[in-house]
Amino acid sequence: MSRIALVVGSTGIVGQTLATRLVAEGWTVHGLARRPRQDMAGVLPIAADLLDLNNLKLALKDLTPTHVFFCSWLRQPTEEENCRVNSAMVRNVFEALPAPERLEHAALTTGMKNYLGPFESYASGEPPQTPFREDMPRLPLANFYYDQEDVLFAAAEKYGFSWSVHRPHTIIGYAVGNAMNMGSTLAVYATICRETGRPFVFPGSPVQWDSLTDLTDARQLARQVLWASTSESGWNEAFNVVNGDVFRWKWLWPRLAAWFGLEAAPYPGHATDLEETLSQDGDLWAQITEKYGLTESRIDHLASAWHTDADLGRPVECVTDMSKSRLAGFDGWQYTPDSFFDLFERLRAEKLIP
Repeated sequence: MSRIALVVGSTGIVGQTLATRLVAEGWTVHGLARRPRQDMAGVLPIAADLLDLNNLKLALKDLTPTHVFFCSWLRQPTEEENCRVNSAMVRNVFEALPAPERLEHAALTTGMKNYLGPFESYASGEPPQTPFREDMPRLPLANFYYDQEDVLFAAAEKYGFSWSVHRPHTIIGYAVGNAMNMGSTLAVYATICRETGRPFVFPGSPVQWDSLTDLTDARQLARQVLWASTSESGWNEAFNVVNGDVFRWKWLWPRLAAWFGLEAAPYPGHATDLEETLSQDGDLWAQITEKYGLTESRIDHLASAWHTDADLGRPVECVTDMSKSRLAGFDGWQYTPDSFFDLFERLRAEKLIP
């Protein structure tokens, strides 16, 4: 049976990887974004603003997908605005589709803020018990993930399709201009350290340096989303999704440094502000770009240091349990160091880093 996907947020770190995977699996794939890429092989671009319902209806008027994948969000100044805006984007897609009753499945990607709370109250209060499990209750805080889920649940009940929610940890993968991209941020940071002789210092908290943790490769996330969308055991459930291994940053950091030909600096015992460290390096990055003939001279299109600071600066242990999806039949696995090394190789191949 022919499967037709609408990937909402097709230019992001999740959307690009998922769209590529669906194309490889033989799906017809439509990629929706405000400024969709025209060079993604097999992905049919749709340009639309998710907050402009009339525009969105016009863009989707001839589309009848079997599956919708939500891989997009817009950061707002407050969590109340995050709730309003990001739930509206999900709601508008269902309202704009000409025949939502013909949908078979809709998948929503959220993340660890489900357990840690929104950025403005990130990991505050009493630390959540690890490992994070899907049956943990919602926090008594405004959280746009919860609002998005509620819109998804209501639409699924109204139109009769199945749903899945996917909760990755920090996502490592390829995207340029992405708002949350630790892998590219660390690649930029390491490149600057190599070029200037600055120490390559782990910028995170002592808890993150010493504790066990995990991450999510965008390819691993795409595997789980595809599985849940096409396997009955994955329907109408929320699933954590991480690579499947655990590590300590004190072990991984020297290995990332070595890839760039660096020695990892001794950990100073406290967090440092990577956003502040890189804030004055715009001109320096432009010079590095010119020196090596790179293709992106704007450091803010490759590095999102604020997000890396938020994730690596957490004062609590972050370990995720994946038993639920394992028991349901998902067997994907990814070695975390390769998540970084594969990304670095691609960034180098596309002349985004030297």
